[in-house]
Amino acid sequence: MANSDSSDGKLKRRDVLKLGTAAAAGFVARGVMAETPQKMPALPVNPKTPEAMPTRNLGKTGFQVGIFSLGGQAAIQEANNFDVAVPLIEKALDLGVNYVDTSARYGGVEDRWSEQYFGEVMKSRRSEVFLATKSHDRTRDGSLKLLERSLELLKTDHIDLWQMHALSRPEQVEEAFAPGGAIEAFVEARDQGIVRTLGISGHADPDVLIDAIERFPFDCLLLALNAADPFHLSFKEKLLPLAVEREMGIIGMKIPARGLILSSWKTPDDPDSRFGKTVPGTLNMREAMRYVLSLPVSTVIVGCDDIPQLEENIEIARSFNPMNETQLAELEKRAEPVHKQSLFFRRWKA
Repeated sequence: MANSDSSDGKLKRRDVLKLGTAAAAGFVARGVMAETPQKMPALPVNPKTPEAMPTRNLGKTGFQVGIFSLGGQAAIQEANNFDVAVPLIEKALDLGVNYVDTSARYGGVEDRWSEQYFGEVMKSRRSEVFLATKSHDRTRDGSLKLLERSLELLKTDHIDLWQMHALSRPEQVEEAFAPGGAIEAFVEARDQGIVRTLGISGHADPDVLIDAIERFPFDCLLLALNAADPFHLSFKEKLLPLAVEREMGIIGMKIPARGLILSSWKTPDDPDSRFGKTVPGTLNMREAMRYVLSLPVSTVIVGCDDIPQLEENIEIARSFNPMNETQLAELEKRAEPVHKQSLFFRRWKA
């Protein structure tokens, strides 16, 4: 991959923050209408993916994504963890993973360890993976600053999917779509050939994400989804069908709910644990993944602690066969007793 300074027709990385206020005003005036995008590099190809696991369309992006993808948390966001995180990412690509997900927030907003670790691998293997990262800033200028740093840390001149991170409240959507809001940065970056596709992510409230999708034709949706979903602010009920109708790439996350839905969960000794009082879950990892993969998602992202965990998840994906409605309902019934801890990321207070 050539560096950004030698890429004709693309905005150079050092110029990301020089996009003018006149351009921003133009986006407001025309209602954030997209211009003809600059040419992007070819879609990434990991030749090992088709034999490693089933693939699905990532919406209308033209990309065939493996049904298991690597999330940038767990070991891949811990501080000073290069010796574990980098080999873990390398192994994922070796085993056929062709989509990886990180964020400007993972591993701390200053150090951004997750993007650092992925960058070490992207130096030599950028063309093998669909690379996704996120902006948690709701303003144009703040988002562009985050993007500039993401490009530097990830050691690339383009991002395949840039997402508005963790839209949780209506006022965040209002801010992102107001004059000078984040949506201006997203459209500018796409039209300048820095970003291939645009997306949103959320954990807390389906109505917030529905509002954003109805305002703008995002390419992808990253949503928190597991077998406990029907029991509080269900994403499966209204949000998922809307994303399918819009032909979005749909990426599932929080499949094991940080382990809280799994029977292997060990309740913390610390009474001040961020998860509060918890009990062992009721599903195993195969059941948790099969549940979500039996829904109309493109892929699931899971963070891994080590290579054996990664290998287990890829084996589950390789041998996947879909559940029927009766089987899905049975897993939901089993998850109901632990639904509060399994949906810890949802909005529980007004």
